[in-house]
Amino acid sequence: MEPMDIVGKTKEDASLPKATMTKIIKEMLPPDVRVARDAQDLLIECCVEFINLVSSESNEVCNREERKTIAPEHVLKALQDLGFGEYNEEVFAAYEQHKLETMARHSENWEMEQRS
Repeated sequence: MEPMDIVGKTKEDASLPKATMTKIIKEMLPPDVRVARDAQDLLIECCVEFINLVSSESNEVCNREERKTIAPEHVLKALQDLGFGEYNEEVFAAYEQHKLETMARHSENWEMEQRS
């Protein structure tokens, strides 16, 4: 039996949107560099595996702290434990930026609702 994730799909079913990943790959490389479709697929598989690895370790950190919800601190600790601690500053900055953008969106939506 295949391991299932929380939405009932097998790990093999998990993927990332190819169009989005292709765009990210192209943005990260010089314009004159082309990436074969097989290489793009391999990069996507690597990203999915990395997400699974960090998610699993984050869950373990969360469980050790006897928490039920994985928090950003658990993800940062998981990255550290997995040997990716050098990315914590950049990951935390991205998280802070995400919070600011989310608050701004909610504020805009609230203001639009008040005008209606």
